[in-house]
Amino acid sequence: MPDFIKTQNSFAYGEVAPEFYARDDINGLSRLENMDVLPGGGITRRRGLKKLVNLNGVARLIPFSVSEDENYLLAVCHKRILVYKDNGDLAQDILAPWEYKDSVKLQYAQRFGTMIFVHPDFKPMTLSRDPTIFRLAEFFFAANEDLSLNMPFMKFDDAEGVRITVSTHPLGNNFATFTTNKDFWTPENVTGRLLVMGRQWNIHTYVSPTEIVVYLNGPYSLPSGPVSDWSECAFGKRRGWPCSISFHQDRLVFGGSRSWPSGVWMSQVGRHTNFNVGTGLDDEAIFLTLLSQKRQQICTVVSSDNLQILTSEGEWAISSKPLTPSVVNIKQHTSVGSVAGRYLPPQKIEGATVFISGSKKDIRELSLDQLGENYNATDLCAFAKHLMSEPVDVAYNEETNQLFIVMENGDMAVLNQKSSLGISAWGRYKTDGKFKSVAVVNGKTFVVVERETGFFIETFSDDAIIDAEKYQFSFTAAALPLHASGHNPSRLRLRKIGARVLKTKSLFINNMRVELPNDIYDINSPGFSGDVAINLLGTKYDCIAAPWTIHGDEAFPVTVLSITMYGRYTV
Repeated sequence: MPDFIKTQNSFAYGEVAPEFYARDDINGLSRLENMDVLPGGGITRRRGLKKLVNLNGVARLIPFSVSEDENYLLAVCHKRILVYKDNGDLAQDILAPWEYKDSVKLQYAQRFGTMIFVHPDFKPMTLSRDPTIFRLAEFFFAANEDLSLNMPFMKFDDAEGVRITVSTHPLGNNFATFTTNKDFWTPENVTGRLLVMGRQWNIHTYVSPTEIVVYLNGPYSLPSGPVSDWSECAFGKRRGWPCSISFHQDRLVFGGSRSWPSGVWMSQVGRHTNFNVGTGLDDEAIFLTLLSQKRQQICTVVSSDNLQILTSEGEWAISSKPLTPSVVNIKQHTSVGSVAGRYLPPQKIEGATVFISGSKKDIRELSLDQLGENYNATDLCAFAKHLMSEPVDVAYNEETNQLFIVMENGDMAVLNQKSSLGISAWGRYKTDGKFKSVAVVNGKTFVVVERETGFFIETFSDDAIIDAEKYQFSFTAAALPLHASGHNPSRLRLRKIGARVLKTKSLFINNMRVELPNDIYDINSPGFSGDVAINLLGTKYDCIAAPWTIHGDEAFPVTVLSITMYGRYTV
């Protein structure tokens, strides 16, 4: 039974899945709960939560930044948007068209003091702030002098072979009856628009599946026969509205709709409400469809070094610079796929786009190769897929280098990422309740938490040692199984476990309290920094279990920089 001394001075991988327990090249842990991995590789008890707001119900959080010094937190709840300052003060309560269940598909893009929301079943809405108040209003396409709108029109697949016979209508010279050669119209066509004979017609009345009443601004001449060359407005009650949105190269970009899931519509340059393709001049609007062997549902569009288009089947990019109607260099780079059933906003981390895969098990980092020509989609949670359990929200805090992913079960998976120092550490956050949503505003991480008494907006704070001034939480870090000299021990006898700690006031190792100097419990003391140890006797036969566990539930700071084991083993 040879002696061994083994020190672990980095926990850079965080918690890893059991299938990696046999590897001895991983500086990880078998469990990391309510602790963070520091840039230097040590582990520390997470910050507590400070309660800010009592909510009447569950809400989804969205950041809204007006300027460097003016930041807000939007809480989208049932038929309302609650606007909070980043200190928790309510700034405004705004009526909204969406129920809370609709918010899971709500996407948004902000430019200066204006945010545009899109949802496949609702007309886009614009939230803007004038000097005194916020206003939520319908998004309108730019109008021309003849009251036509600069909105996109297209021929849908089910309109192929449909011919329109135009006849007069007794309501007036600018009204007409459109009759089709087969069933086509539905009541949802009403208030929509058609492009027929080069003019925009408003649909006034639904009469039957083959007949509608329409009107336009001014008189018209009857065509000599049925019209087969016509198109519909791309968006509306029947066809649905844009699913995703972004701003790219001073164009407003809509991605996908209910009836045209693979379409990409881009506004004119600098005129974000004008989608008129015109004659194809460089600054005019652009429309394209993703072409592939599989049906591509656009899940979201991201403005980065290129325009990234994330679909249910893969990741595309438009690399044209500048982007013009005549030069659209588009290509599918990877085939991972994104979540289509809800919006999980991609995050920018260290220059890359991080998104959740369609399987909901991968956290992918989309980044260009060294030549800047092709994208790779690296899996950031390859060692910790067991932590991914139906993600429902995601946010990244650039100041703390943390990616927060809220799970349906109420836990949060947290990635502490610092690539330059080799840190990519996953762990799990738990609280007395359930996390429901997360957002980052001005370097602060906000969460919606469901507790026994209701729903609350809370924020992680260096000044909070427990959660919401009421709930203590436990923390745990457990080692991987011991590998000694390349062997898997069958019997292990530990004599001592030592720890190098920093500013620590309470620590348990393997259910034994570590003795610390009494003077550190003075309120002004930062805690003990130095080496501590516990002496152990006994033999372990279950050598796949963690040989050491750091844990505690007392409201004191804990930071561990390294762990050293002293003992003997038998192979």
